[in-house]
Amino acid sequence: MFQILSKETLAKSITKFVIEAPYVARKHKAGNFLIIRVNDHGERIPLTIVDSNPDAGTVTIIVQTIGKTTKLLSLQNEGDYLLDVAGPLGNPTPIHGNGTVVCIGGGVGTAEVYPIARALKKAGNKLATIIGARSKDLIILENELREISDRTFITTDDGTYGKKGFVTDALGEYLQVESGVSSIYAIGPIIMMKAVSDFTRARGIPTYVSLNPIMMDGTGMCGACRVTVGGNTKFACVDGPEFDGHLVDFEELMTRNRSYMELERMSVDRFDAEIREGKISHPVQNPKPKVSEVANA
Repeated sequence: MFQILSKETLAKSITKFVIEAPYVARKHKAGNFLIIRVNDHGERIPLTIVDSNPDAGTVTIIVQTIGKTTKLLSLQNEGDYLLDVAGPLGNPTPIHGNGTVVCIGGGVGTAEVYPIARALKKAGNKLATIIGARSKDLIILENELREISDRTFITTDDGTYGKKGFVTDALGEYLQVESGVSSIYAIGPIIMMKAVSDFTRARGIPTYVSLNPIMMDGTGMCGACRVTVGGNTKFACVDGPEFDGHLVDFEELMTRNRSYMELERMSVDRFDAEIREGKISHPVQNPKPKVSEVANA
């Protein structure tokens, strides 16, 4: 079992957790993710590793409360234990230096793009970052990204912060003054990643996206996370999670991700009712931990 060492609210419905997971922390690279199970009745969900501290033996995740399991996770507090933390999983982001790169984060996808942006800057790249969200209260990690970026743009759909508009508007503005962009990394809602990929395809700028299909085991065994890339079937957990955005079949991805929307809604409604009725009890704190961590060699 894995202890939650700290919990911090970053924005409305967005929470940062620091978790004790020394084997994962030791192996983590930018682009890796975890599979977490809160308790023995919970489902397995993938979450990006935002940061790690090998010396302290900790990993950091940032979670947006959307479905039943993320709601359950949001109820956990400092000192509580998670049943399973398996990782690091997925292929790390290929990091190349001495170029000009743009990292784009949409919503909670900003948390996923942050470790990639940091690794790209450390490798010697000129870095521009674009943060997009529906409104000001959903902007996260602005200070952290500004600290490592040569330029930072903020956009909000409603205009409550930064410039009103979409990340593609800010990208177009940057490309007018910076013609030597070597690559773009975009992580966020599927529709945002599709829009960025469509925008850059005509301009011939390599664009990488991190896909979030339905996922179960995270090791390539179940096939639930299959996506079509360049006309071929890929598994996001072992072939990704990052792919060439110009080759991804985003329409298929969106359709597959909507397959269980009604069941997910029913699950959330039932979970909310159980909370109101007091049927969801708080986990026992400080059990005797049992290490069940999985780390890639």
